[in-house]
Amino acid sequence: MSVLELHELTYRYPGAAAPALDRVSLTIEEGEFVIVAGLSASGKSTLLGLACGIVPHFHGGTLAGDAEVCGLDLEYNGPAELATHVGALFQDPETQVLMGTPRAELAFPLENRGFDAVATARGVEEAALALGVSALLDRRTNTLSGGELQRVALGAALAGHPRLLALDEPTSQLDPVAGDELLGLLRRLNEEWGTAVLLAEHRLERCLAAADRVVVLDAGRIACDAPPSEFLDWAHGAAPSLETPAARLVASLGLDPPPTGVKQARATLARHNLLPPAGEPPPLPRRERRSRRTEDAVLRFDGVWHELDRGPTILAAVSLAVRAGELIALLGRNGAGKSTLLRHAAGLLAPTRGRVSATGHVALLLQDPSAYFTHERVADELPPAELKAAGLEHLGDRQPRDLSGGERQRLALALIAADEAAVLCLDEPTRGMDRRAKAQLASALKARAAAGAAVIVATHDPEFAAAFATRAILLAGGRILADAPPANLLAGGWYFATETARVLRGHAGALTPDQGAAALTAWTAA
Repeated sequence: MSVLELHELTYRYPGAAAPALDRVSLTIEEGEFVIVAGLSASGKSTLLGLACGIVPHFHGGTLAGDAEVCGLDLEYNGPAELATHVGALFQDPETQVLMGTPRAELAFPLENRGFDAVATARGVEEAALALGVSALLDRRTNTLSGGELQRVALGAALAGHPRLLALDEPTSQLDPVAGDELLGLLRRLNEEWGTAVLLAEHRLERCLAAADRVVVLDAGRIACDAPPSEFLDWAHGAAPSLETPAARLVASLGLDPPPTGVKQARATLARHNLLPPAGEPPPLPRRERRSRRTEDAVLRFDGVWHELDRGPTILAAVSLAVRAGELIALLGRNGAGKSTLLRHAAGLLAPTRGRVSATGHVALLLQDPSAYFTHERVADELPPAELKAAGLEHLGDRQPRDLSGGERQRLALALIAADEAAVLCLDEPTRGMDRRAKAQLASALKARAAAGAAVIVATHDPEFAAAFATRAILLAGGRILADAPPANLLAGGWYFATETARVLRGHAGALTPDQGAAALTAWTAA
């Protein structure tokens, strides 16, 4: 039985020049695990919005063709009717969480569906255990990190055991451990409960091995609909920016088939005697002592603490010197204190103990890009030259909040980049960005650093950290555990590691497919 059936469906947002979905025909059966891939603004979020009814019943616009969700005609049934069958998580969990505590948020959809007190309590407890938010149940939601909010919103979507889960980048704000746990949970729901999963994701290396199919959208049309290995074959020639790092590594060595995950990549290399023997993983680097004087720092933390009143300690004795031209990746699990550290840097929070000092202006991009928009048209947010530099000049007449997640992120980045700050702080800036946009952002950050600015980026994306950073800092429990070059921190671990590093088990400190191919060539020649 199908849970989503589209036939020649076309949808256009109000005032949009081109349709977001263009003559899409697609069937998803009960129990399928389907990944939706594509560049930013290709129609992924619109397709997921269609699955839960907010398109067109919330956004408006025009819809043509036939659409059925879990047997309900989309033309006559909106989000309220579909909520019984569909659980949804959008790109901005901070706008999806409504209640004052996670416990109330998880209970809300169950109570709305008429569950009794026993069933509601059981559903809340199971969802909290599955997503690791039991310790957060009675916290105020306005004290949670972005990743914690994302897990709470996902728990609310899962609590009622829906037939279809429509998830828009559900791992974008999750640390590597939580992301892996989430995908394991989705696979279990898919296999044991028969829940169909429709998952839009840019970081395909995290989820491709779990999928039955990959549906690629390009300008609102289906460009590819195939099993993962066939999709990677197609992507190598037709859409290289959609290739996973492991697939690019194997292809660069002239090998096939393209691997859908680390295990397959290692097996392919081993068959060709290209897999270096496993060695002892390098120890976690200690925070390195820097010989340069700290007086030349443009940003300093001296023994900074941030303690909540009758709550947890978020930052504990943080001392850090940031110099002009440095490119820093700030890593750590959800709730480690990354966002709090950046808010202190920008002066939005004051330490309970210690001191933060900066020699110039500190600009900060928070996790919600929509908070930076002050006009009704994109063209009014920035001058034409700056819009063109951000690749958004064709969207001048659009409402900024109606843009795709990646487009909103790029617009917000352009807004804060227009300020010639001494320090540029970015909190999860790659959320909603495709691989091509991430490469452009990495280049832009390097250019800002070359011009003398210091850059600090809090990220859960090790691939992006490897692409731009010259220094990596690992934060845990509000304390700095490690401070070292990226190759030291990202090449020897399981979670805080790029896919290339995991395939090669940290060999030669290779972090990217190009570095991996070069390291293997040198190893075989030795």
